[in-house]
Amino acid sequence: MADSSTIARPYAKAVFAIASESGELAAWSQALACAAAVVGDPLARQYLARPALGAAERAGFVQSILAKTDARDVFSSPAGKNLLAVLSESGRLPAVPEIALQFEKLKALAENKIRVRLVSANAVDSQQVRKVAEALRRRLGLDVEVDVEIDPALVGGAVVRADDKVIDGSVKSRLQRLAGSLIG
Repeated sequence: MADSSTIARPYAKAVFAIASESGELAAWSQALACAAAVVGDPLARQYLARPALGAAERAGFVQSILAKTDARDVFSSPAGKNLLAVLSESGRLPAVPEIALQFEKLKALAENKIRVRLVSANAVDSQQVRKVAEALRRRLGLDVEVDVEIDPALVGGAVVRADDKVIDGSVKSRLQRLAGSLIG
């Protein structure tokens, strides 16, 4: 079976095209995040997994919840209703969180932005974050938004993740490489 990113990719591209044409990237971004939260909820997943539910009922269930959120305008539109119907009919509603994630990547590229995660062993001050963002901006040619995470297991240093790129400058990684070279 295909992995979730492979399944989600064509849907994300199609939604991105619709959102781009209509000038509603921000609205679709927010709506997909809401839909991902709904579909990702354990109780909703349990309900949607019931074999007795038909595709229209599954789509209607998600639609009814989204109608009470900020996503109501997008998912009450013909394109939004159609997306839910198609996903439900093809058994792809569980892929909504991945679709939302891939949509965000497409949106960021269109806006010339990238979101990176800086994982550090210790607290990082705002000046250090700015330096990392500037260095990545020069290297990648994109505006960089940095999310900071603390992971004491790294021992020291940091790991930067930007899409499929990883820069691992952690002490933990260095110790693992050293141990591997001593053993091997």
